Amino acid sequence: MRSAVIFTMVVGLIATVALPAYAAFRPEAETKTLQQAAAADAQSLVVASDATVAQLDRSSYSATTSEEIDKKKAAEAAAERARQVAAAARTTSTSSSANSTNSTPIDLSMTAPGSGEVRWPIQGFTKGRGLWDSGYHQGVDLLASCGTPLFAAAAGVVRVSQESFGGYGVAVTIDHVINGQRVSTLYGHMTYGSRQVQSGQTVEAGQLIGVVGSTGSSTACHLHFEVHINNAVVDPWAWLEQNAG
Repeated sequence: MRSAVIFTMVVGLIATVALPAYAAFRPEAETKTLQQAAAADAQSLVVASDATVAQLDRSSYSATTSEEIDKKKAAEAAAERARQVAAAARTTSTSSSANSTNSTPIDLSMTAPGSGEVRWPIQGFTKGRGLWDSGYHQGVDLLASCGTPLFAAAAGVVRVSQESFGGYGVAVTIDHVINGQRVSTLYGHMTYGSRQVQSGQTVEAGQLIGVVGSTGSSTACHLHFEVHINNAVVDPWAWLEQNAG
């Protein structure tokens, strides 16, 4: 009898634990239908009053129709043509700039005035420093505007014609034979690209050889003119005044 009572109590305890609490004790009045349960879990969408319309950006999308593909190809071709035109314009501009820097327009018909064996190498100048003035100065400075024509002081053969000749900058030297004496004249600080003669070339008295500049060791436009007789430095100003005509 005692064993039967204990067995009955154990079985009842197991049954009580195995059943859900809400199933065992839910009142009949609280049972919900499927529709009621669905209504309670329904989702809703709330749109704020300040919401704005955003336009989609299609720049990252590829063309999908033949019309769009044609438009895209036409745009790419136009961009390529514009690039080529811009490149050509830059090349032309660079070339023009280089030409204007390295050359100077010169009237090649000009000749020095006078008819003597020795001519003045420049006209319309102002005399500047002379021989040995302000230290080591082996010539005379004849001041004139950049671009003023320069002429060979006498007939002879060009020995030097360089764009960079030491402190003289762009310079020309000419060897002459005058009255049996070996005379050399130098024309310094000429404009870049203005030289009209080359080394070894024979020139006549008064022939155009270049234009005034300010190259080399120079601070203003002028002609630095030197005269050497039998390899000795002489006063070029006195030599010109004595011989040029």
